[in-house]
Amino acid sequence: MNKISAVIITKNEEHNIRRCLKSISWADEVVVLDTGSEDRTKAICEEMGARIYDSEWLGFGPTKRKAVGLANYDWILSLDADEQVSEELQIKIKKILKEGTDYAGFKIKEQTFYLGQKIKYSGWNNEYHLRLFNKKYGNFNERTVHESVEMEGEIGRLEEVIWHYSIPSITIHVFKMNHYTDMAAKDLFEKSRKSTPYYAFFRALWAFFRMYVIKLGILDGKYGFVLAINSAYYVFLKYSKVWELWKKKEK
Repeated sequence: MNKISAVIITKNEEHNIRRCLKSISWADEVVVLDTGSEDRTKAICEEMGARIYDSEWLGFGPTKRKAVGLANYDWILSLDADEQVSEELQIKIKKILKEGTDYAGFKIKEQTFYLGQKIKYSGWNNEYHLRLFNKKYGNFNERTVHESVEMEGEIGRLEEVIWHYSIPSITIHVFKMNHYTDMAAKDLFEKSRKSTPYYAFFRALWAFFRMYVIKLGILDGKYGFVLAINSAYYVFLKYSKVWELWKKKEK
């Protein structure tokens, strides 16, 4: 039977990590790469039997890539601290490990909660991410934000879900948006992408219309409306920060 390493990167995740670790207690090992937690994240991980390493923050892609490199086994299940493996997915992965597979990796369906509410539309209802893979055939890329796993070989798809408790409060959403848009804007700036406040506004307007109307966010009720507004604000912040970076360079 193939063995598997569950791999997580963390920073100040004491409110999430126990739920995540419980859902992967069946893995042959759990590797946690912590990037400077100041709460009880590391203590909880140690209590629950994970192997813990420390690292400076390198960006999402490089940090996750480093974490995969610390794993002892070829098969990797990569999770974020605010995610939870469903029982159905656990059973499916165990079957794959036992019976073997010709696939180099699998995209797994993700079901996301926003402010504690399951989002059924808004473009979040049909997301699949490559989270289960054999590291002999690939790893995370070097992108600092919006990272992904790049593989050689055929990729399968699993319908059994990962539960994603991404944003439990507006406060946390605003904090995450500020953090992510800093990195996203820097990435666009380094690629010589330019922006203006007007461009940022119309990109944000399109983001709202796409999520709330085209992706049927209206059917998610008040949660869908708030999500669409904040997602549009994310886009506005990102492109406004690109404009700001160019202004600083010109000075």
